[in-house]
Amino acid sequence: MTAARTTHSFDGAAASAAYRSALEVIGAVEPRVADAISRELTDQRGSLKLIASENYASPAVLLTMGNWFSDKYAEGTVGHRFYAGCQNVDTVEALAAEHARELFGAPYAYVQPHSGIDANLVAFWAVLAQRVELPALQEAGARHVNDLTDADWAVLRRALGDQRMLGMSLDAGGHLTHGFRPNISGKMFEQSSYGTDPATGLLDYAAVRARAREFRPLIIVAGYSAYPRRVDFAAMREIADEVGATLVVDMAHFAGLVAGKVLTGDFDPVPHAHIVTSTSHKSLRGPRGGFVLAQPEFADAVDRGCPMVLGGPLPHVMAAKAVAFAEARRPEFAGYARAVADNAQTLAEGLTRRGARLVTGGTDNHLVLVDVTGFGLTGRQAESALLDAGIVTNRNAVPADPNGAWYTSGIRLGTPALTSRGFGAAEFDRTAELIVDVLSATTPTATRDGGTSQAKYVVADGVADRTRAAAAELLSAHPLYPGIDLA
Repeated sequence: MTAARTTHSFDGAAASAAYRSALEVIGAVEPRVADAISRELTDQRGSLKLIASENYASPAVLLTMGNWFSDKYAEGTVGHRFYAGCQNVDTVEALAAEHARELFGAPYAYVQPHSGIDANLVAFWAVLAQRVELPALQEAGARHVNDLTDADWAVLRRALGDQRMLGMSLDAGGHLTHGFRPNISGKMFEQSSYGTDPATGLLDYAAVRARAREFRPLIIVAGYSAYPRRVDFAAMREIADEVGATLVVDMAHFAGLVAGKVLTGDFDPVPHAHIVTSTSHKSLRGPRGGFVLAQPEFADAVDRGCPMVLGGPLPHVMAAKAVAFAEARRPEFAGYARAVADNAQTLAEGLTRRGARLVTGGTDNHLVLVDVTGFGLTGRQAESALLDAGIVTNRNAVPADPNGAWYTSGIRLGTPALTSRGFGAAEFDRTAELIVDVLSATTPTATRDGGTSQAKYVVADGVADRTRAAAAELLSAHPLYPGIDLA
């Protein structure tokens, strides 16, 4: 049986020539920028990257962003722009939306959002426009908000400000953009959270239902940034329908697993959610950006994302989204997505076998959440010690985290990036071994009052150097962008 391709396929000689030429042009204006770009490739090639939200885009995607589309203003939508001369922008935006619809089996796609938070804001305001603003206009006999009397406008503004959102709590794996106060979404809505079962760390759908019945939100947000299991979106839709809520699913982290048909049926959000939001990078391997999928009843409202929420679209990034979505529609992307999930299982098993404690005891997706308190560490100490040893992770809260959101008690690990480099089971098991070796060799620094620091630490002599060498050996067998030579 032939192994599925997980790495990008491209012409190294052509890509090398393209990048050398680009750096020469850039360097003629600001050589320090050209140097930083070159050094970034070197740094990424030498990093054992386990950031769950990062990946490596193909040279085709990266090169698509550096072109004349960057010079265009294109407010509006395909065929309905506020600027003339956007026929070529129309072409690439339409292609990106077409590829997204076909890739995810969605009736409608909107590819203008600049980021995940922009995609979420477009979705939230589309719900408000469709479910609060439109009924108010109909009641007042007006066609547009500008046609409302001052009294009717005051009533509508109060109604918009009185809406509620229910989302997954941060320590259970939710995201700031799901209604939390430090984010604009938390200032838009009265927010409440659902969590996970304290004993298992798993979503308790009965508890979610009970909270929804009590809180009666306009919007229920599902999806996560640090929950290592699948979500039953059919169950979430049943809960939303029961309380009259709109179900918005943020699949920014796991969109690649949806595109690659690893998550199907009840675990695929697209058939069940009213609106799905996502980023185009992370597990999708596209450019940094966002997009929205929606059912037909919300399409018109989402289509007004610019200028309702967004500034001018970024045509060069929409063009890169079109290329990335086209890549994800190729058969080999399904092999990559399957490998991402399989590698996460291997990483989880390797960590558990060596004594690490995982939130929920394992994973069903692309990420693993390690509770590092068993090593006597905070998440910040673990993150920093691993970075010293050449392993790039990020600290993350765990359910009911005693150390709060800054120091945390966990680290989040993801497999998309290293899978893109061609890592398989053997490499991820070795990576698990290296992680446990470093954490086991790390101790918090004592404080003057006899306690221990939440940030400072000491790694036993020689461990970081040995780990860096071992990481370099793993990476050398799986070069990043092989064939690209900037010299």
